[in-house]
This record gives sequence, C-alpha cells and structure tokens, in this order.
Amino acid sequence: MPVPKQAPETNAKSQRDKILFTDVFNFFTRLPKQVYLWSAVIIFAIASSITRKLTEIGSQNLIDGRNPISFCNVLFVGNLCALLVLITIHRRQLTLRSFLQFSFKDWSSMAVVALLAGALAPGLIFDALSRTMVNNVILIGRLEPPLTLALAIWLLKERTNGWEILGAIVSFIGVVVAVVLQSLWESMAPADFSTIGLGEILTAIAAVALAISSIISKVRLKSIPVGIFTIVRTALGTVIFFFVALYFYGSHHFMDAFSPFLWKWMLVYGAIVVVVGQSFWLSGLKGSSATEASLASAFNPIAAILAAYLILGEVPTLAQYIGGSIILCGIALGQIGVWRKYIRGKVDRESHPRKMEAGIGFKGI
Repeated sequence: MPVPKQAPETNAKSQRDKILFTDVFNFFTRLPKQVYLWSAVIIFAIASSITRKLTEIGSQNLIDGRNPISFCNVLFVGNLCALLVLITIHRRQLTLRSFLQFSFKDWSSMAVVALLAGALAPGLIFDALSRTMVNNVILIGRLEPPLTLALAIWLLKERTNGWEILGAIVSFIGVVVAVVLQSLWESMAPADFSTIGLGEILTAIAAVALAISSIISKVRLKSIPVGIFTIVRTALGTVIFFFVALYFYGSHHFMDAFSPFLWKWMLVYGAIVVVVGQSFWLSGLKGSSATEASLASAFNPIAAILAAYLILGEVPTLAQYIGGSIILCGIALGQIGVWRKYIRGKVDRESHPRKMEAGIGFKGI
C-alpha cells in the first residue's frame, strides 16, 4: 500500500521545531565559557540550602513515621544521578583498554580518594547539615583550601608566594573566629572548643578529608583522565557509603530510597544541582583560565550564604558576619597571589577540574 503523505501543515510545524532547536542550541554554544563557570558556582552554592529544604519537605510528608527525603537518601540517590550524568558526558573515555592501563597503586589511590572525598566527606557534610546552620557548614568548609595549601607545601614541597600563604592564614583565622565567637555567645561560657557543636566538628573533619584526598590526587592520580577519575570516585564512593550506612543504621535505613515521592523531588535536585551544575562546571572550565576559575570559586561562600537566606530564611549571626568578613579578606589576599603567579607565567593558563575542586566547596554530591 502506498505510504500516505504528511500534510503540509505537519511538515511546516516539524521544520519550525527544527529551526527553533537549532537556534536555541546555537545560542547556548555561543555563550562565553565564563557564563557557564559562574552559573555552575551559583548552582553549587545553593546545593546545601536545597538539600536542607528537601529534608524539611520530607519531614512534612512522612511515610510510616519515616522521612523519605532523609540526608542519606538524598546523598545516595544524588550520587546515582551524578554517576549517570558523568557516564554520559565521559562515555568515550570508558573503554576496557583505559581501565587496564591503571596500576595497582592507581586503583588503590582512587579507592582511598573515593573513601575520603566520595563517601566520608559528603556523609559528614550531610550529617552536619542536619545538626547546625547551613551558614556554619559553609564557613567551616572554607578550612579545606588553606589545609590543602598547607599540606601541598609541607608534603609536596610545592612553591607558592606570600600572598597565598597570608590569604590561607587569614581564612583559617576567620573560620576559628566564627566558630569560637558563636559558641561563646550561644553558651555564654568561656570560649573553648568543648562548646563547639557536633555539626561544626563534622564539617571540619570533612574539610580535612577533602584536603587529604586532594593531595593524594595530585601525587598519585596526575595521569588519570578527569572523566574516568570522577566516575570511579563517584561509583566507589556511592558503594562505600551505602554499605557503611547499612552497617551503622541497619537495612531499614534505605527503605524509602526508591519511593516515588523521593524521586519526584530528586529529579528536581538531580536536574539542577547534578546535571546542570556538573555540565556547566566542566564546560566552563574548558575555556576559562585558572585565574578566572579561581575568582569564580572564591565567590562561592558569598553566594551560598545569600542562598541560605533566600531559600531557608537563615539570617547570618554576628559571629558569622565577623568570621565571614575575615574569610573574605583571606580569599581576596589569596586571589592577589594567584593573579601574580598568572602574570609571571607560574600558573596554568587553562584551568583543570581536579585542581579547582578544592576551592569550590560542597557541590551537592
């Protein structure tokens, strides 16, 4: 039988749809890479606030007395979403030959990094978000960059300039001031570390774990492609976190991990934070210099605190204002150091995803 011809109206509509798609695609491809970079930083900045908001929504819609959007469920499902996105983006690198070329030391190092940066640190941060203000997690999380710099100078003998060292010291002081002042004013007791809350301690431990993982990555994993490294870290981190959570909390802990209510909200979380955030981050870094990426990353704590106010109505305390101001001064000093190295040609002209991760903070996964 002859195939019926399409109506002229149908052909015209199909042609219009193709033209519209092409125009939209060309518009996004023509955008400067810095637009993607700054957009990713803003998305990562809202990650903590969105995570807290989702758990609040879950607490209002309990399933048999359980919160379906618990922090563990968000982390576990968020990692699964991230893994699917990363596999799609880096699928060309995923060949058997690529995996077979890694030595036992490479796999051991990736396993340690997955444990520290893919399971331990995110788990601690998610737990901290359930115990303290989002702003505390943001500010104390700024311990990671100065710790990474200190470990790089101490263990790797990495050369840097006085501006970066001064910036790291000032940022570290800012974190300590924020924590001590807040614990002092909340308890009205003499300032000592015994008054610091568990959420703040967990965030600090997470910062140490991330700093150590960054050093291991620099030493052991320089030659491993970014795509494979990120996928292996996310996959192993998800598996490790799953079994650790089962050991500590029991088999019932993930009962609601695949509930429709959780996944309805995780599609929003995954689409915004994981899919768009990760895609924009990688696209932005490809065409941005190290200084541009460093400057965008330095904006992260400001955007994160603003997001906590807009999304959660969380107003910074006086201690957070004082400590945060000192941290921003430290970041500014560090940026002067990065800029001076860039002018003298001592810093890469192109940014690298793995090198920039220490400055971006919590990325939602």
